[in-house]
Amino acid sequence: PLSEYRALFPALAAQGVYLNHAGVAPPSTRVRAAVLEWLEDVIAHGIRGENEWEARAENVRGLAAKLLGSSPGEIAFVRSTSHGLGLVAEGLDWRPGDEVAICPEVEYPSNVYPWRHLAVRGVAVREVPAVRGGMTPEALSRAIGPRTRLVAVSSVQYASGHATDLPAISRVCREAGALLCVDGIQSVGAFPLDVRAAGIDFLSADSHKWLLGLNGIGLLYVRQEVLDRVRPVLVGWKSTTDAWNFNRVLYDLKQDAGKFEEGSPSYLGIYGLGATIELLLEIGVDRIADRIRSVLARLEAGLAGSGAEVSPRPQERAGIVLVRVGGREEALFGELSGKGFSVSLRRGAIRISPHFYTTDDEIDRLVEAIRAFSGRV
Repeated sequence: PLSEYRALFPALAAQGVYLNHAGVAPPSTRVRAAVLEWLEDVIAHGIRGENEWEARAENVRGLAAKLLGSSPGEIAFVRSTSHGLGLVAEGLDWRPGDEVAICPEVEYPSNVYPWRHLAVRGVAVREVPAVRGGMTPEALSRAIGPRTRLVAVSSVQYASGHATDLPAISRVCREAGALLCVDGIQSVGAFPLDVRAAGIDFLSADSHKWLLGLNGIGLLYVRQEVLDRVRPVLVGWKSTTDAWNFNRVLYDLKQDAGKFEEGSPSYLGIYGLGATIELLLEIGVDRIADRIRSVLARLEAGLAGSGAEVSPRPQERAGIVLVRVGGREEALFGELSGKGFSVSLRRGAIRISPHFYTTDDEIDRLVEAIRAFSGRV
């Protein structure tokens, strides 16, 4: 039963009702155990366990590939979603006059700034108008141009909750000869995603949200067929094919995504990442997604007729819903926070983002609190 996994997350008992996984999620005790395993090893034995650390890192790379539907050679460990997106933005073989299509009015800044930063290289941003809080394939088809070489979009928009139809967006990209780069932090771990089936060329995601992991460690996926088009902007000893031979200098870059890992890994972060991916795969991502959808449907049904506005529509959302109460959202946010509900206030709406262990009772309590607030004059 999903309820049995709640005991792995002490924050659920300590912080009231936790509904802020689109912000920062509480890691599990399994993550803590994995991190302590590495930390205690290096404290007690120094470098002696390095071979084991490397073997664990490769195992985690394989787990990440399984989660995303890729091969291990297409996965690189990065510090954050921003780090991964920046490696793609700065590493691609741009030409003056090239364009990147984005929807800046709804995107998180980390998926806007790297592309704006390319202006010094003669690359322009082609803006796609938002439709119902996100990028739709129809809007992209109308906006994309002959010089558009890449489309950048989030799998789920952080402030509107709009879930992008990635396969449909990918088809538009292929027809236009453009690459597709995805900020996956608001869905990876909680909703199924096969990067190959979805036609994604690049995806970056940190682990501290829906993956239920730690800050400072994430994943970058680069499709094998486009790996040679991305030049590593940071290189070091770990980027090369003979990295562990310290008796010579051989500048021969790896032919897989490992070329983007320039230096000593964050084994602490990688151990933690492995533990949380193992947990999510054990539970089943399909099962997790079904539970989250059920929880959000219960929330929406409970608020029907209360005067509160819930968005986005079920067919256009993943794990995030926004609640508006006629311009009194700041007051509602303060009241919910005071009652122990961990939610966010984003762009004039209450952002609610549950996970698989959220209970029906917790949702009912939230509904009761919002209905009571909405009923006041």
